[in-house]
Amino acid sequence: MRIAHVAPLYESVPPKFYGGTERIIHFLTEALVELGHEVTLFASGDSQTSARLIPCREKALRLDPQPLKSEIAAHLAMLDEVRKRANDFDIIHFHLSHFLHFPFFETMADRTVTTPHGRLDYADLAPAYGRFPRFPMISISRSQRARLPQANWLATILHGLPLDLYEPDYEAGDNTYLAFLGRFSRDKRPDRAVEIARRAGIRIKLAAKIGEDDRAYFRDHVEPLIDGDRVEYVGEIAEDRKATFLGNAAGLIFPIDWPEPFGLAVIEAMACGTPVLAWNCGAMPEIIDPGVNGYIAESIDDAVASIPDLLSLDRRQVRQSFERRFCARRMARDYVDAYARLLGTDVQAQAS
Repeated sequence: MRIAHVAPLYESVPPKFYGGTERIIHFLTEALVELGHEVTLFASGDSQTSARLIPCREKALRLDPQPLKSEIAAHLAMLDEVRKRANDFDIIHFHLSHFLHFPFFETMADRTVTTPHGRLDYADLAPAYGRFPRFPMISISRSQRARLPQANWLATILHGLPLDLYEPDYEAGDNTYLAFLGRFSRDKRPDRAVEIARRAGIRIKLAAKIGEDDRAYFRDHVEPLIDGDRVEYVGEIAEDRKATFLGNAAGLIFPIDWPEPFGLAVIEAMACGTPVLAWNCGAMPEIIDPGVNGYIAESIDDAVASIPDLLSLDRRQVRQSFERRFCARRMARDYVDAYARLLGTDVQAQAS
């Protein structure tokens, strides 16, 4: 099958630092290539891929030092390039937010799929989608899909990671700290994670990106909590440090306060054998199997009370639950099945 993937231009594929969407695009395209499909990736020129790369900007927007950049213009230019090459593909898979590509591809909507990677409860999204109702959509959780129920949903496909991305060392690490991984944003609630750790009497290490929009929140609500001892900020963590950071942690605290469509850090921790304590919000009930790979909390008191049970979970069992449900090849095969249903073909994912 000839498949095009269209990535956002904010980060490279894969990203150098934070970037869950671009990381998943990378794992998906690599797995599709391994399954024998002809894959083309439209992305920034600093991307690394086994697929055919069509560079649509020399550098990803976030790491480009130029002071004056137009995110909209960059994406419009990319979409025009995709449209020019549209006949080269059986299916065009978009990963862009807020339906920016819809007007460009309205006449060929039935040869496209769109995977939104963010929340879908913005006030303007439903009316916008109502103008383009033919576009097939693939959700990354049932929770995400529920925010736009009228859409032409083709499938729900949970994210996956390569099985060899993280190799747990069950004998390593001191397991004396809890981990927080993500962004220092109000939605992610790092302040809540710190409170849980403090009340449980356990150190916590914070590995997080500070976005421009989040600097005020970090300054006012998170920075005063960091003492360098019981609460340590280790910076925005690169991919090559993530396995050690997560694998040595006693548990990951994921205390979100928004309808998280998936939560990639959750399955990254599970891949390391690290159990997860997550808030009952968004997709968490679809990912966490209580008593198997983590627990779900309803309140601070509930979270603190769950810590002893969290720390007693079998880390090998946590890893096994990841292997059963969240591997990249399963994700790729699910997408190929969805593509084939859309096209009305009998194309099947090839096993290599």
